[in-house]
Amino acid sequence: MLSTLVLAVVALVAGTSVAQADVSAQVTKLSHGDAAGRLTSAGITWSSSGGCSNRNNPTCTSFDQVNLASIQGAGVLKRASGCALHITGGTETGHASGTYSHWNGYKLDFRLSTCITNYITGTFTSIGGNKWRAASGNVYFKESNHWDVTFYNCGGC
Repeated sequence: MLSTLVLAVVALVAGTSVAQADVSAQVTKLSHGDAAGRLTSAGITWSSSGGCSNRNNPTCTSFDQVNLASIQGAGVLKRASGCALHITGGTETGHASGTYSHWNGYKLDFRLSTCITNYITGTFTSIGGNKWRAASGNVYFKESNHWDVTFYNCGGC
């Protein structure tokens, strides 16, 4: 409680909201290599249309500066669903901007599969507009050719 109060005071002095200060205080960023190693260990695959990992190239799939919670969340999703997971988008440029964006490490794109689609739509709560919310608060958005997942946290790691 005291730490929350201190955080609120610091946020007010700095001119930011408590939510913004709280998020930035809890985020751990990973290098591409560290994230890729963790994904490999979890049995999660990925691909890049450009065959590269440069985060400044939109045809690459990069994990540079991804949040640890996003990588852990992918692992939780794989274990909970029992599905094969394949990532097609990470922190590379070319995605929509925003606080909880790919660039800022909160989002990963997963290839569509019947297994993962059935798991998400059968397990999480529909919130409209092709979006489902997990009990953890993470949001799963079914786009035309992939699942765009916003990991606000690791989803129970």
